[in-house]
Amino acid sequence: MNNKKQRLFTGIQPTGSLHIGNYLGAILPAVNRQDEYDSFLCVVDLHSITKPYEPKDLRDQIKGVVLDYIAGGIDPDKSTLFIQSHVPQHCELMWLLNTITPVGELQRMIQYKEFKERFKEPQGGILNYPILMAADVLLYKGEAVPVGDDQTQHIELMRDLAKKFNRMFGDTFPIPKNTIQNPLRIMSMHDPDKKMSKSLGPKSYIAISDNPDTIRKKIMSAVTGTDIAMTAGTKNLFTLLEQVAPKDTYNHMYEKFENKDLQYSELKAVLADYMVEFVKPIQEKRAELENNLDYIASILAEGSERARKIASETIEEVKQKMGLM
Repeated sequence: MNNKKQRLFTGIQPTGSLHIGNYLGAILPAVNRQDEYDSFLCVVDLHSITKPYEPKDLRDQIKGVVLDYIAGGIDPDKSTLFIQSHVPQHCELMWLLNTITPVGELQRMIQYKEFKERFKEPQGGILNYPILMAADVLLYKGEAVPVGDDQTQHIELMRDLAKKFNRMFGDTFPIPKNTIQNPLRIMSMHDPDKKMSKSLGPKSYIAISDNPDTIRKKIMSAVTGTDIAMTAGTKNLFTLLEQVAPKDTYNHMYEKFENKDLQYSELKAVLADYMVEFVKPIQEKRAELENNLDYIASILAEGSERARKIASETIEEVKQKMGLM
């Protein structure tokens, strides 16, 4: 790997089946930038346990995300792939950054406010979630962080903490920035005013693992409108079509839409056909990987070893500058 490249960090939570919004918004951008950046791709299992979960399911979900990363195009020879909890320095740096983070900054986070409304007394992990996210990136002196606009506040806090640490203890961290200028927003098939999410129920998302019949059924039942108009649902269908179909197909369908010569059933059928073909190679590669778990284990071992080496160097530097060593 070329260490002169800018370092990119991205993480994805192991919360069940990967859906097309996860893939197009998080994994595919990382795949497309493997040659451009020194990429660190992390399964952020410590973040995932801040919400109610079943311990017996977590192990399979972690394995599933790793399989999805590689089946989706991540090349372990170009990117460092590892599991967050396998590198204890994430938690160590989180605590060190915790000592310079104002509580008020954490309490104004949208995610914290939403959890407070839902659970009344959210756990401390939700309050400190943004500090762990900052530690994830700063631990590797990451400069590029590809995230959606729902993570804007977290990136702002991350940048503020890097600047504050540098002022207090000396130049240590580069100031990370979001590398996605126009983040792709894939909306729910069932409620297109909300972002695609597993928490909204199976009708709302297209899982990468869905079989062709399920994909077709979900797309054909997607919310649009009664008239041919650019509603939120219609826009979402065109957004998906643009991602999975050839450009000339997209242009042809959009031209028909503008000429009011398009039926929703036609748009949905075309999108369903291309969506099935789009996920097919990912599904086939994943099936191969599931039969070669020793290979997956070796990738994670190598990734964790490299991550721990860099993380240890950062922690040593941070402690020295803070007067702890």
